[in-house]
Amino acid sequence: MNSRMTLGLAGLFLIGAIIAGYWGLTLSRQPAPETVIAPTVATAPAPAIAVPAPAEDLVRQPVVVLVKDVAPFAQISAADVALENLRTVPPGSLTRLDQAIGRTPWRALGAGTWLNDESFEAGSRVARMIHPDERAMAVAVDEVINAGGQLTPGDYVDVLLFLPMGTNNPQSSAQLVIPALRVLGVGEQLGLTNDGQPASPARSNEDKLRQDQLRATARTVLLAVPEQLLSRLMLATQSGVLRLAVRSADEQRLARYWAGEKDSAVSLAAANRELLQFNQLAMTSPAKAVGTGNAVMSRKPSVEVIRGNEVSQKTP
Repeated sequence: MNSRMTLGLAGLFLIGAIIAGYWGLTLSRQPAPETVIAPTVATAPAPAIAVPAPAEDLVRQPVVVLVKDVAPFAQISAADVALENLRTVPPGSLTRLDQAIGRTPWRALGAGTWLNDESFEAGSRVARMIHPDERAMAVAVDEVINAGGQLTPGDYVDVLLFLPMGTNNPQSSAQLVIPALRVLGVGEQLGLTNDGQPASPARSNEDKLRQDQLRATARTVLLAVPEQLLSRLMLATQSGVLRLAVRSADEQRLARYWAGEKDSAVSLAAANRELLQFNQLAMTSPAKAVGTGNAVMSRKPSVEVIRGNEVSQKTP
């Protein structure tokens, strides 16, 4: 290849390089697209939308509840109580913490107990299970008297008495001493107090099982006795053998009791009608039978003595 051809190719390559460089420089200098800035318009802030409270919270009300066990005569502190919102508020319950803080209960109160004014009043659990015209009285029972160990606090029972034949009792008898007595407790298991709270609540399934076992083998039953029938029941427990007959729950006696209905006078009248021979219950000597018909009554001869206006019989 001669020198002229070589110079010609070199010139062509140089021209091509210049053209390619110019083209690349032109492309790199293209103007960038202009950014259009929209005019800002001052807008008022959107009003805050109030979120309505759940309908369930509107029907709940605060109640003061214990979060710790409180011993008798121990002052309640702020750490012992809390507010819980309940759908149904117990009557008379405290609704503010300041109503409970600083007060001293007379009895032990367990955690979870809602507080009211009665929580700070004196009286045992049994004293808070009866009305003012009632008395709590315990009677000794066994598995037979205790309705086969099936009695439960809240049941109503009739107290029956069997009087065996004896020296002061010429004939045996069975009689209804007092009808419809409310069972307050069986053994160590108690029912509800007047504020509707369990007097001996079970804190666990094991505790409930233990209470049921003790109830089945209980040796005492606690009864709510109207005041005017108390001496009658006391006399019956010492006179013969007692039996407790359970009444039907369909009678709704417990519901009527919580409603405040009282039928002590009716129960007393019914008990007097059902009592066969009260002289047997009182363990007094019965009246001597008077012979009738062909029965011969032996009489000692007597002499009538007249002294003026006085007349008397003398037996020789």
